[in-house]
Amino acid sequence: MATEVPAFSPHVPSTELRGSGGLTPPGPVLTRFFGTPGLYTLAVYRDHGGYRSLERALKEMTPQEVHAQVKASGLRGRGGAGFPTGTKWGFVPADVPGPRYVVVNFDEAEPGTTKDRYLVENCPHQLLEGACIAAYAVGAHQVWIYIRGEYDHPYRILLEAIEEARQQGILGERPFGVDYPLDIQLYRGHGAYICGEETGLLESLEGKRPQPRSRPPFPAVKGAWGRPTLMNNVETLSTLPWIVEHGGQAYHALGTDRSGGTRMLSVSGDVRRPGVYEIPIGVTFRHVIMELAGGPPPGRQVKVFWPGGSSAPVLPASMLDVSTDLDELARVGSMGGSGGVIVADDSRCVVKAAARLLRFYAHESCGKCTPCRVGTDWAVRTYRRILDGEGSSADLQILDRIQASLQNGRCLCGLGDSGGWVIMSTMRHFRPEYEAHALRRQCVTGECERQGAADA
Repeated sequence: MATEVPAFSPHVPSTELRGSGGLTPPGPVLTRFFGTPGLYTLAVYRDHGGYRSLERALKEMTPQEVHAQVKASGLRGRGGAGFPTGTKWGFVPADVPGPRYVVVNFDEAEPGTTKDRYLVENCPHQLLEGACIAAYAVGAHQVWIYIRGEYDHPYRILLEAIEEARQQGILGERPFGVDYPLDIQLYRGHGAYICGEETGLLESLEGKRPQPRSRPPFPAVKGAWGRPTLMNNVETLSTLPWIVEHGGQAYHALGTDRSGGTRMLSVSGDVRRPGVYEIPIGVTFRHVIMELAGGPPPGRQVKVFWPGGSSAPVLPASMLDVSTDLDELARVGSMGGSGGVIVADDSRCVVKAAARLLRFYAHESCGKCTPCRVGTDWAVRTYRRILDGEGSSADLQILDRIQASLQNGRCLCGLGDSGGWVIMSTMRHFRPEYEAHALRRQCVTGECERQGAADA
């Protein structure tokens, strides 16, 4: 049954470029045609080679050959965990009869992350083509795109793109004349951060309260409606058409030995040119923040940055020369995460920033796991005392205990860990600021006095 398309004309307005776009060396993968008028339409996308990779996969390659190219590419998940994509595909059992699904995680509720929205607003058919390639590779015929409920404009864009693909026979019983039915359905989420976690997303997709599931079994074996399910992020799947067209080795050569290719980074905060930038993996954060995003405002210095969204442990300015390679980030105690680079300059109070993030995690906790439900709320109350000038050394000890109790698998999903990492990493790199607030009732930057601690 065709998805109903709301009436709006002309189709969808072109999206303003807020970052990478155009064919610039070494040759971006995802954004190479961004800025082309009408790229969101099927006609313009096909004029630039769109769906050629899907046609080639269906007509000239076996599912195993597609899978082999993805493994050779070194592509790793772009949604947060950074797990090798080809390896993840291999977990979907090939010998289980009955339906199986591909689910696209387009919830994108991580603070500081907007890259998937940028990809879909500029080139939705790139995602649809990649999702269909993945479906063919794992033996699925049905794709579900789970989109964040607040994403009105991307939702409308995808509705129209899916309908265009259906009308042209790309989705249907015989795409490109090949007897391999493909269909894509769009499911709108309900505005909960926990839906970005894959099993919480599946619960929501099935019409249940979004809470993480115990694992095993993992979604690859028992996912949506109890069936084998492959779940990948928007950016991960959008990369597949390029890999099929050019080969896995060519993609791998754009990155590092352990992290192949390019990735999208959303740069926000105290920078002159916030936006979404496609970078070859391996460049430094100094290049990303100081050159691509223009550095901090005049007269200011970078103080701290989150390299992979609010869930990633923070790094101080002294680590700007750390590589964007995922393994290098892990070595220094952080992670690439969702690709949201949040920058704070030397006018910002780290304690206040951490308190704001803990309020977010406490609010978004689904409440299923006691360490997360109780720990994040306890942290919020402790930060409140510190920022209100009522802190003490005991409160610093409490924060130390809370961060330890939230981490290392004590919760069913990563939300608890994320709250713990905020506390742990900010206290590790900026302990003197915490001590100034808790012991001397002082904000070393003066931000709390200027704006009021109650605004935290």
